[in-house]
Amino acid sequence: MSENRPKIGVYICHCGENIAGAVNVEEVKKFAETLPNVVVVRDYLFMCSDPGQELIKQDIKEGKVNRVVVAACTPRTHEPIFRRACEDAGLNKYYFEMANIRDQCSWAHWHEKEKATEKAKQIIAAAVAKARLLEPLEDRYVDVTQKVLVIGGGIAGIFAALDIANAGYKVYLVEKNPSIGGNMAKLDKTFPTNDCSACILTPLMVDVANHPNIELITYAEVEAVEGTVGNFKVKVRKKQTWVDWEKCTGCGACVNVCPPKARVPDEFNEGLSKRGAIYIQFPQAVPKKAVIDADACIKCSGRWFGEPPRTTKDGKPILAPCEKVCPTGACLRDEPRNPEGELIELNVGAIIVATGYKVMDKKHFKEFAPDSPNVITAMQMERLISATGPTEGKLIVPSDIPKYEQWKKKVAKGEQVELDARKPHRIVYVSCVGSRDERFHTYCSRICCMYMLKQAMLLKEKYPDLDIYIFFIDVRTPGKDFDEYYMRCRQMGIKVIKGKVGGVQRLPDERLLVRGYDAEIGKPVELIADLVVLATAVEPSDGTVELARKLGINVGAEGFLKERHTKLYPVDTMTEGIFIAGCAQGPKDIPDSVAQAKAAAASAMSLIAPGKMKVEPLVSEVDKEKCSGCGICVPLCPYGAITMVEYNGKPKAEINPALCKGCGVCTAACPSKAIKLYGFTFEQVLAQVRTLAKKGVVEVL
Repeated sequence: MSENRPKIGVYICHCGENIAGAVNVEEVKKFAETLPNVVVVRDYLFMCSDPGQELIKQDIKEGKVNRVVVAACTPRTHEPIFRRACEDAGLNKYYFEMANIRDQCSWAHWHEKEKATEKAKQIIAAAVAKARLLEPLEDRYVDVTQKVLVIGGGIAGIFAALDIANAGYKVYLVEKNPSIGGNMAKLDKTFPTNDCSACILTPLMVDVANHPNIELITYAEVEAVEGTVGNFKVKVRKKQTWVDWEKCTGCGACVNVCPPKARVPDEFNEGLSKRGAIYIQFPQAVPKKAVIDADACIKCSGRWFGEPPRTTKDGKPILAPCEKVCPTGACLRDEPRNPEGELIELNVGAIIVATGYKVMDKKHFKEFAPDSPNVITAMQMERLISATGPTEGKLIVPSDIPKYEQWKKKVAKGEQVELDARKPHRIVYVSCVGSRDERFHTYCSRICCMYMLKQAMLLKEKYPDLDIYIFFIDVRTPGKDFDEYYMRCRQMGIKVIKGKVGGVQRLPDERLLVRGYDAEIGKPVELIADLVVLATAVEPSDGTVELARKLGINVGAEGFLKERHTKLYPVDTMTEGIFIAGCAQGPKDIPDSVAQAKAAAASAMSLIAPGKMKVEPLVSEVDKEKCSGCGICVPLCPYGAITMVEYNGKPKAEINPALCKGCGVCTAACPSKAIKLYGFTFEQVLAQVRTLAKKGVVEVL
């Protein structure tokens, strides 16, 4: 077939009622028949269906059309479908143009049917104007680095890394804390089976550390990301530990001798206890290595890090307690080291972001007496009931934790003393603290109902006489076996109140007055509680927005990482080659986090497995004869694809097609019009603009 003279086919989709409900398709069809070079116009209920695509293929095969315009949904999801249909019929797929008359027309003007119809005509006319000037293009191929970077060592990051590594590919797992494990490592049990969190997680953590295809990089953060899909260059900053991890055995001797003055709130125990300046993150840490917090260290040896030891009058070195007791000499106080740590560079083909979540701090909620130590978050409650927590699982009110620590020291010395700490008799849980709240977050945090029920069940099983109340706005238990779990809790005598808590008042004896409302009886209620637990909202982890900026991916209104498409591409981002998983994308429980991690791993592997990748030819190219060598385009390119080279003795711009992403910034900025963006040439874009300016009248050039 001759492709010199444009023979354009226009195919209009009803999209059920999505388009036809606002746009008069028959009127638009008649209009399209009047446009220059349009030889075929068809409409169909669902153009993306097999019969709809077959209409396009048949017209191409019969030689009726050699350019195709489909007026339907967003090209973001549907353009590949129609390009493939054109290619299957023997037409260069870049002879295809899409007119988005759903998202940009019918949905936007649902109650303005006449205006929507006129706008649809203009959008189609502009697409036809461009289609007349389309050129055949050919896909190109680039080599892909068959390695993957996983950012975040929680349960999602662990599963993503293991799946990829088990498939035989190299994985770099970067975690900002000294150990992997994430928030799941802080949990005592997991719903709805109430099995031990550590029992599930620890073997997986060990598998990661021992896997030959996984390089574990903990106590490190991503500093910069360059390159594009298939060939990312990532700079990772390994923070200074001030401990030689090659020598450190994780024996904990140094931790035990760190002076009390150097103790600071323990992040792993959610601030309920304190840790030393030198510490191991938690007992099952992987890697189990000590880290010195230089900001907390009081320099008890009298010197700063990197300085040689001071000496006594008889010439003996003055060592810090941690140095004295370390059996392997792992403390590096006198060894010159960069306080900023070490910068390493990684080359990877794909990136998975699984940076997890944090829970809101209680300080935001003045109505709930956050100054009381006996008002805690649910995550703090997890640590309080955990065997590795600040009280080793013994249930006492948080205000008496210092008494427990003193008692433990006396017992360690061999003293026979009773624990003089108050045990709670009544615990009140408050749901939706910061979630479903216009002051903070309007979204539901999804896991709160279930973890409150879980904690209440565990406490009731261990302490049958404990009086437990849970204030719910609504009980949300949509998961597998979740509703049965809820019913079991009620059968145990846990009191569920449908209503809101208006406030909590701290009493002189450190008990708490809870004022709420019971919607079932229609009356306010007051309770005296020993402990109040706030189910505070799940939020993106610290640094998520900054990391997204480095990666060039989108963030939603609430700060969670934004997926490409809510339904069709839940683990992809708008930056090709970068995927998201777990609570970095939004609040979810462990099974959902694992499922999404495995999906992200599969997506990353499908990208790197071939070793080569097809890349669209929609990139920019410099006409060196027109280029003035001004260099304006070089700093504007967000992908670093443009450099200045010598051409006929003069500096000229040159674009690396492997790095170019076709954004068009250079094309728009070039004062000499020397840069051509294939697929969006100056002539093509101008034709569309002129058509829109003349309200749908295609100008025949």
